[in-house]
Amino acid sequence: MARKAKTTSKRKPASKSRVSTKSRTYKARAARGSSRSVAKYEPEYRKDIAACAVPEAPLRPIDDGIDPFRLSLIRSIEKKWVNGTVLNYYFFDSPTRWRGSEAQKDAVRAAFAEWKSHGIGLEFQETDDPQEAEIRIGFERGAGAWSYVGRDAIDHASDPTERTMNFGWDVTTPYGRDTALHEIGHACGYPHEHQNPNAGIVWNEPAVIDYFSGPPNNWNEGQIRHNILRKINPALVEGSSWDKDSIMHYQFAAGLITQPERFQTENLIPAPGLSKVDIDRVRKFYPPINRMPALKSYQSQRLRIGAGEQVNYVIEPTRSRKYTIQTFGQMDTVMVLFEEINGTPRYLEGDDDSGSSLNANIRQRLFKGRRYIVRVRLYHAQQQGEGVLMMW
Repeated sequence: MARKAKTTSKRKPASKSRVSTKSRTYKARAARGSSRSVAKYEPEYRKDIAACAVPEAPLRPIDDGIDPFRLSLIRSIEKKWVNGTVLNYYFFDSPTRWRGSEAQKDAVRAAFAEWKSHGIGLEFQETDDPQEAEIRIGFERGAGAWSYVGRDAIDHASDPTERTMNFGWDVTTPYGRDTALHEIGHACGYPHEHQNPNAGIVWNEPAVIDYFSGPPNNWNEGQIRHNILRKINPALVEGSSWDKDSIMHYQFAAGLITQPERFQTENLIPAPGLSKVDIDRVRKFYPPINRMPALKSYQSQRLRIGAGEQVNYVIEPTRSRKYTIQTFGQMDTVMVLFEEINGTPRYLEGDDDSGSSLNANIRQRLFKGRRYIVRVRLYHAQQQGEGVLMMW
């Protein structure tokens, strides 16, 4: 039995409009000054600049009685995008306080290009239409640097007049370029590394609360616990080790950390740019996408993939009509349908059946002569290889 779950995107169906928004795509060209190999500066502790404050977002509701292992797999993937998604980003021109100079925008464009330059399957494309954008960027000074994490941007900030990311200081400096890389890491679905439960960090909690409740952050205790002291769910951690040089790690002044002991007297300052671990993690979850097989009517496809893996199929309808695309089997998946317009996949519909007893199901009118792509990411399967995808 299938049911319609909350869609994985909010944008307008592409089949209703064949007109593509004017845009610029920044593919695999190196970001100017933002990669570790390019960034030659020696990082220093910046007490004068506030830290990133991720907006709090509630977890998706899950059916009662879910097996803990199954739940951990769902939680580890649910904020990330299906691989191959084109993330459209938009720079606000108004209100004036949100507007950034061309130099500031170029620094953010370069940071998107730096992530893409490592051969990941995600694409980043600039748009001049906020309704088409999953990522909407402001440059309000004094409002801090922050971003929603992955799909939270479409689940909890669906109003096109809302920001999903902000830069509250100059991002053309070496420190600022790392800030842009950090916030884009959040947009790709990655949490703060210093909240990794495998880090073994023991905080000097009174010192942390005292430090971050003062300027330039001026956070309340809830914000401090959410962004620093709270250990993230182990299911959200990729790999078993702590990467203190991750772009997703804060700087910390000496004395805020009790263990490891060295940071009682040393500042913890991550190396600049993306770390090797950052690159390995993002390439593992968003690998390059190669040839895609065809999904044809009434021909089932067995889903021989493991937890976290994804399959992609091309659909080229022989008739214009409504089609149903559905998974079968005891498994948790997110399934998203795109239409290719001028070579770019445009979101049509999506369904996420994770944490329920139902199956992902999409019912959509498809047109002869057009090309579509369906992407299915597996959270968990009762028996690996027993799931099936079918269109009719």
